[in-house]
Amino acid sequence: MKDVLNKLDSKFIKIMKNASIPSIRLSFGVIFIWFGVLKPLGLSSAEGLLKSTVIWLPFGSPEMWLIIIGLWEVVIGVFFFFKKTTRIAIILLFLQMVGTFMPLVVLTEVTFQSNNFLLPTLEGQYIIKNLMIISAALVLGGEITRSNKKTNE
Repeated sequence: MKDVLNKLDSKFIKIMKNASIPSIRLSFGVIFIWFGVLKPLGLSSAEGLLKSTVIWLPFGSPEMWLIIIGLWEVVIGVFFFFKKTTRIAIILLFLQMVGTFMPLVVLTEVTFQSNNFLLPTLEGQYIIKNLMIISAALVLGGEITRSNKKTNE
């Protein structure tokens, strides 16, 4: 019985290993394209939070930033669909994440209940869950392999 469970366990591990990277890539593509498209259309539930976060920027209107960030997210999503553009997607994702976490600092009254950092609001939870996105990007980035071209020295 133990051998059967070990074989079954090994099979599941192999399936998960084979599916993990394509699943992360597909998830990133779908999520970033979907959420990105909603922003320029004025349909994003994050619109108010985003506009409140960028209002202090010295140039551009919150509406302009909504469009730029939405298009930025669409580009991230598209780039995750292709292995050759994964590095670019990860760089763009990390740059985007800097802005995504800004409300936790500049809008504490919106992201935390009674400004208590142990009690995030729904908006705060929405932002904090991005730690999983960052972790998944690190996993995906760790799977990138360089081509082993031999060079003549």
